[in-house]
Amino acid sequence: MLKTIDIHINGETLCVPENITILEAAKMHGIKIPTLCHFPDQRVKANCRVCVVEVEGNRNLVASCSTPVREGMKVRTNSARVRETVQTILELIFANHPQECLTCIRNANCELRQLAAEHGIREIKTDMSTPLLPLDNSTPSIVRDPNKCIKCGRCAEVCHQVQTTGILYSHYRGINGAITPEYGKTLAEVACVLCGQCAAVCPVGAIHEKDDTAAVWAALENPNKHVVVQVAPAVRVSIAEEMGQAPGTIAVGKLVTALRRLGFNKVFDTDFTADLTILEEGNELLQRLKNGGTLPMITSCSPGWIKFIEHNYPEQLAHLSTCKSPQQMFGALAKTYYAEKSGIDPKDIVVVSIMPCTAKKYECTRPEMKSSGYQDVDYVLTTREFGRMLRQSGVDFKALADGEFDNPLGISTGAGAIFCATGGVMEAALRTVYEVVTGKELAKLEFESVRGLEGIKEATVDLDGLPVKVAVAHGLANARKVMDKIQAGEADYAFVEVMCCPGGCIGGGGQPYVTKRETRMARMDAIYQVDENMPLRKSHDNPAVQQLYKDFLKEPLGEKSHHLLHTHYQKRGL
Repeated sequence: MLKTIDIHINGETLCVPENITILEAAKMHGIKIPTLCHFPDQRVKANCRVCVVEVEGNRNLVASCSTPVREGMKVRTNSARVRETVQTILELIFANHPQECLTCIRNANCELRQLAAEHGIREIKTDMSTPLLPLDNSTPSIVRDPNKCIKCGRCAEVCHQVQTTGILYSHYRGINGAITPEYGKTLAEVACVLCGQCAAVCPVGAIHEKDDTAAVWAALENPNKHVVVQVAPAVRVSIAEEMGQAPGTIAVGKLVTALRRLGFNKVFDTDFTADLTILEEGNELLQRLKNGGTLPMITSCSPGWIKFIEHNYPEQLAHLSTCKSPQQMFGALAKTYYAEKSGIDPKDIVVVSIMPCTAKKYECTRPEMKSSGYQDVDYVLTTREFGRMLRQSGVDFKALADGEFDNPLGISTGAGAIFCATGGVMEAALRTVYEVVTGKELAKLEFESVRGLEGIKEATVDLDGLPVKVAVAHGLANARKVMDKIQAGEADYAFVEVMCCPGGCIGGGGQPYVTKRETRMARMDAIYQVDENMPLRKSHDNPAVQQLYKDFLKEPLGEKSHHLLHTHYQKRGL
């Protein structure tokens, strides 16, 4: 039974669990204490001191995020001393922070700006005491502005502890302190996987996605271009959140209507090529099982994960499926199959992706992603960028009527939808592989053993007498554990799904702020609801995919499929 104690906050007696912090106790009872370095799901850092409170008997103010409660403790969160101290700390932060709030990409959701407003910061009393440093815009995905960094440590925490990429470090001390890649290198010069988890936790505009909205607006306004858009499955359960609704709000129809309002010629669904990926990847797995191919086969739809294995486990690249991601399969088909069916010159087709992911921006620029004869995907927008475009155009998202995706690249199944949740690719593949191998219909489509937010999940699936062991990992720290087992010869899996970001694409680096565990769960529950609501729930039942093979591709793993839908990977330096 949970043991509780009594404490006093601002004169009110509160019953709280033992062994929690003052910050947690206050939050439980609706008392807000400001924070900056503190972030849900991360370790306590206690370095910004914005959360200080007064505790009776203590000479100095204490950081509420790191101070445990004790029986009878008397706390003041709003005394004159606390208010003045917090104001002073914020003023000192602003003294070394560019005054660019009106033009900053985070101006609508900057945590520092919000705290300044709440705590009455009306003037900056000192000039900036450090020289401005150059921006790091060396990658297609992420921009790092060291001048706006407040040294809270959130980005370094997620980079080291959650993703284990170890790119960002705290350097120097005091006024010269900075969080940067080693030796002053740019992100392009280190083994950054461009997952954007650093941007997702940054409280200010110090790290953010590279904004491609201006280029997309220009394409939409060009009368000589036919601009088509594809929407990733995760976006349908996060764009409403970006527009002010609750996390996990399903907004498929409004999403389609919104994109038409922006001026896209065709609105298609990445779920279509997610279904196609299952046909190609499932057949690739069966081919490896039958012919003694490299096992376990590992999924290849997460570009941050692909870059991670290229940097960290290049000797294990043969384990990767050769399938491109659904985004890139779509781009290749849009400029071949769709161009042919619609009678449009592929050079005049512009493919835009709406993705929950910053690494997708990098993926579309990889030199091997030009199998159509052109760059297969021209621009990638994150969910946040899509939200900016909607606000710029004056779209009242809540008031929109529901629309439907265009054919033929807009027809999809529930299996394609669940791709965005950790375990979703595995579940979608098993639905198809089971029926292809056994010739029997699944009595139950839900594979509960691969669902949920446990870091590594294992299961054994009986394919009509053939036991197949599978594993699912999300977040690169968990991927590293699985890869170490494979490298040591200790893994007896046949198939492994890896998602770069915690929770899968629903927790991608381009999703709405702030993504924490509860938010991931809400989005995940919603995407499984989308699956349940679909009339078709197995990828091989998608009639548009069946027609694609009949008219164009001919067969999975065939010559044309190999050329357009498959690729190779390469060793990268550390």
